[in-house]
Amino acid sequence: MTLRTDLLPALAAFESAARHQNFAHAAEELHLTASAVSHHVRKLEGRLGIVLFQRHARGVSLTAEGRQLADAASNAMADMDSVLGALHRSRADDDVVRITTLHSLAYAWLLPRLPRFAAMHPRVRLHVDTEHSLTRFDEGGPDVGIRYGQGHWPGLSAQPLMEDALFPVASAKLDGFEQVRDAADIAKLPLVADLSRQGWQDWFRAAGVRAPRFNERYSFSDSTGALMAAVQGLGAALARDKIVTPYFADGRLVRLPGPTVPTRFSYFVVTPSHRRPRPAARAFIDWLLNQPGQPDPGAAPTQGVAPSRRKVRQ
Repeated sequence: MTLRTDLLPALAAFESAARHQNFAHAAEELHLTASAVSHHVRKLEGRLGIVLFQRHARGVSLTAEGRQLADAASNAMADMDSVLGALHRSRADDDVVRITTLHSLAYAWLLPRLPRFAAMHPRVRLHVDTEHSLTRFDEGGPDVGIRYGQGHWPGLSAQPLMEDALFPVASAKLDGFEQVRDAADIAKLPLVADLSRQGWQDWFRAAGVRAPRFNERYSFSDSTGALMAAVQGLGAALARDKIVTPYFADGRLVRLPGPTVPTRFSYFVVTPSHRRPRPAARAFIDWLLNQPGQPDPGAAPTQGVAPSRRKVRQ
């Protein structure tokens, strides 16, 4: 026989009764009365022309035919639950944006700006990943990335976000800080480095300082570690303009004399080439691309306060 829609309530009642082996428990689950469940079951039995339950004083039990239909109905209900759950999760995921970026940029540049994005898009949920390794943009992976490089990554579309620059910084508690008058004096300090391809040798060359034996005492895998080492007074560090602002804002670091050197790499917004960004991701991308050049209200200046008796040279 062909399944008709008017049998669906009866099938639902039967599936619950078969699972509980009890009409009263099925009625409680379905917010019906036990007599209503019994009515649905008898309607189904009448349409099929078979007995699905054996009724007895202690309750009900499935017949062989009832067990066969109960297994099929249970599987069908489980499949429906799975599909409905997936549809619900898919709808909820429409408002989730998965982002991958550098820890240093997330901490110093992205996080201070996110309240503005949250105010503009209160329904969008952001998942931010700051792993050091390059994340794969496969299905289920990130929607958006902010990468630092030359703008060419296989399988990704890249849009320029902002350029950057390098200059030296230190804590006022660093031994020898007060004796620094010019770029050449920095070469006498203990230095902190990170794994960036542009480092102290490049900066000294740009500053016109011949320092073949400068003391690069500490090295960290990322710029956050290098800047925090400088905060502790371990040495002078090369800071990137876009991530040092919070350290200037609370006075943990100040800028040292010497030139600002443009970096060879820039920041790019990247998305997987094989799929179009969903609306929430598109909103985040558009917001990101409008950030450079817009100062944060109340933000500290991008340059710290150098020792009072010397003038910082650009």
